[in-house]
Formats: sequence, C-alpha cells, structure tokens
Amino acid sequence: MLYWLTEFSDGGDFFNLFRYITFRAGGAFMTALIFGFLFGPPLINVLRKRQGKGQPIREDGPESHFVKAGTPTMGGLLIVGALMTSTLLWARLDNGFVWVVLFVTLAYGLIGFADDYAKVSKQNTAGVSGKVRLGLGFVIALIASYWATMLHPEALQWGLALPFFKDTLLNLGLFFLPFAMIVIVGAANAVNLTDGLDGLAIMPVMIAIGTLGIIAYAVGRVDFTEYLDVHYVPGTGEILIFAAGVIGGGLGFLWYNAPPAAVFMGDTGSLALGGALGAIAVATKHELVLGIVGGLFVVEALSVIIQVLYFKRTGKRVFLMAPIHHHYEKKGWSEPQIVIRFWIIALILAMIGLATLKVR
Repeated sequence: MLYWLTEFSDGGDFFNLFRYITFRAGGAFMTALIFGFLFGPPLINVLRKRQGKGQPIREDGPESHFVKAGTPTMGGLLIVGALMTSTLLWARLDNGFVWVVLFVTLAYGLIGFADDYAKVSKQNTAGVSGKVRLGLGFVIALIASYWATMLHPEALQWGLALPFFKDTLLNLGLFFLPFAMIVIVGAANAVNLTDGLDGLAIMPVMIAIGTLGIIAYAVGRVDFTEYLDVHYVPGTGEILIFAAGVIGGGLGFLWYNAPPAAVFMGDTGSLALGGALGAIAVATKHELVLGIVGGLFVVEALSVIIQVLYFKRTGKRVFLMAPIHHHYEKKGWSEPQIVIRFWIIALILAMIGLATLKVR
C-alpha cells in the first residue's frame, strides 16, 4: 500500500526509498514485530477467558505435558494478523504472487482455526475430521498452484526446476499441478506435526521462510539470476516483504511462546505458516529446495508415516513416540534441549538450501 508514495518521488528524496524491496521488507518486519508486542497480551487474555481449560493435552503424550493444561491455543492469530497487516501495508498490491501466498496463508489459517475451535469447544484432541482438512487443503492448493502457474513465464509454467543443475527444467505438463498441490499440502501438515513443544515450530519456520524470502528476492532479479544461473521469475521479489512480516510476527509470538508458553500456536498458525512455505516454493520454482530448507519438517512428517505404517504391519513401533521430537522426550531429553538442537538443525539445513543457488 505504501508503495504508492513513490508517485510523489522525484527520484532523489525520501519517498524514493519505497521503491526498494529491501527497505519495504525492513518496514514490514518492524510493523509485524510491533504488532506482535502490542496485541500479544490482549489476545492471550481474550483466548484464556474464552477457552477456559485451554488446549486439550494428549492422554498418550509425555507426562511433562500435563503441566501445560490450561494454556490457551490459537496464538497463530497473532502471527497471521501481524503478517497480513505488514504485507498489505508494505508490499505492492498489484503483484500476483503476493496475493497467491496471502490466499494460501489465510485459507489454511481458517482451516486451522476451525480445527482449534472444535478441539477447545469439545475439549478433546479430535478436532475437524482429517479427511475434511485434507480435502479442503487440496482444493486450496489446486487454486493456488494454478494461479501461480499462470503468473509464471510461459517457458517455466509446467516445469520443475532441479537444484544443483544449471538451467535444468523437467517438463511435467499438467502433472505439475498435482505435484505442486502435494508440496503445499505436505508443507502445511509437516509444520503442523512439528508444533508439539514450546517454540519448536516457530523458529524453524522463520529460518525456512527467511531463506525462501532471500531466494524469492534473488530469482525475481534478472541480474542475480544471470549471475547464479537460476531461472528468472519476474515479480517474486515482493515475497521477501511477506517473509519479513512472518519473521517479525514470529518473533513477536515467540516472546509469549517461549518456555513456559503463555499461548500455543495451534493449527491456526502451523497450517497457515506451513501452507505459506509451500506456496512460496511453488511461486519461486524451488519446490525441491523446500525439501532441504524445511528438512526438519520433512523428518517430523516421515517419522509419523514410518511409525504408522510399521505399526500396522508388525504391531511394533520404530520410535518410542511420534512425531520424532516426542521420541527424544521419551528418551529423557529435556524440552529446551530438543527445541534448541532442532533449531540448530533447521539453520544448518537452511544454509545448505541457500547454497543451492550457487552450487550448480
């Protein structure tokens, strides 16, 4: 919205700063951070009063989690509110990719909100049916994938870019759409599975989305893409502003989610942020790189899949408990140990993912 101030610029004054994506990204970060600090306490108070007993705790979960009973959920509202406000204020609203990412974020956030509401109101961990959630998720992903594809240059529309290879594009044709849908739905649910300990999901999300934001900025500049030998996707640079808003809002949320958490993210936040990661990957043609950058989420999701399939086949368990962060809790690791070590792993994977821009 503030980009329109450039109309008053003669090219050498203060208003000219609004032409620069990096300047507006900084503004989005600060806006989202201040939003989080200002609205965090009143939101938590409202959620605590409305929810009463707070988020239901799994009966089969680690015993240490029962002390968290009464903690309100739906804290993702704070993050989504912060990133929506900052993005609408600082991004160019004539950019289609910005709207694709915002659409996925808000739509998945609404699914998560419905799920959180069902859990809190019924005081059980069932929530909305998994089939319903997946069905709606795939419909949203289909719309977003087709929308993003139509925004891409014709030469890139149905292609899958391969990391570590120069100018290599695998033409999937119409099969690109279901692939992109799986990327978005998979990312949303993987982040959702990771959100099980105080601060565990939000920091890796900020690391991953910051990395993808840098990639979006790079592939949106023709001079960078020529130097790096990556595909040029005009318009994706504006996604950096969205990413900055997520980081600012995420830090504001983490202030209240740090152990012991005053509020949980809930599905409202985890599905929204996971969907955003998938949407950015599809928009920037870096779907496979997301598997590296978000490798922590991939491992969390795989641990659940492996556990379920192996148990159905043998009646035994591979892990003491899934997702894998609960496995380490059962092994005696403290919650801060798990959280900080997983943060370190997320940062290492993000650096590897970022290196794919140059290692070709």
